[in-house]
Amino acid sequence: MAPPKKVRSGARNASLVPGIKKFSRSKMYHKKGLWAIKAKNGGSLPTHAPKPAAEPVAEKAPKFYPADDVKKSTRKPKKQNPTKLRDSITPGTVLILLAGHFMGKRVIFLKQLDSGLLLVTGPFKVNGVPLRRVTQSYVIATSTKVDISNVDVSKYDDKYFTKEKKTKSKKSEGEFFKSESEEKDEGPLPQFKKDDQKVVDGQLMKAIECVPDLKTYLSVRFTLRDGMKPHQLVF
Repeated sequence: MAPPKKVRSGARNASLVPGIKKFSRSKMYHKKGLWAIKAKNGGSLPTHAPKPAAEPVAEKAPKFYPADDVKKSTRKPKKQNPTKLRDSITPGTVLILLAGHFMGKRVIFLKQLDSGLLLVTGPFKVNGVPLRRVTQSYVIATSTKVDISNVDVSKYDDKYFTKEKKTKSKKSEGEFFKSESEEKDEGPLPQFKKDDQKVVDGQLMKAIECVPDLKTYLSVRFTLRDGMKPHQLVF
């Protein structure tokens, strides 16, 4: 009677401790018999050609059909319509910002961009608000208006305000220990944007000086004081 075959109860080359095997690489080379396979094939391991790809099988018609008719969706993809501008907001209207870094500042509305955002400015020379985009839901339109027919804002669009993407690189030892405030520093404003701001400010200042006390009105921040009722205010 032949002796029963030994059943392997674990890996052929078990780990003694993490990173150290029971047998070395040369020992496993002989245990697997790779030397004999190489000898039969002229000193190299045999290579097998990849199997040819199977031909695609033609789809057969289903044997059974659903009992109820499955309705196909007739919904058309929703078209992105341009944001409707409020009737109270027209080019030259003085707006009050309700949120953001310049909350409470009075700005002049220049035009609506393709994205639906409003292009406004302080101007920067009067109250420090540069050319920027704001959402019309965060502004209050006032009855004060400025003639901006001589202000050229045709070159400003959404691409003008997009920031350049910086490629991430490996940090050096000194950069690794920088604080978050230093990392968030975006550096100086490009010179061409400073020049554009000066041009727009110069054109607006001519229109502002034609209206008495308008410069002082734009430079004062809007605030609510004791006793003021917001629902009764007329802007």
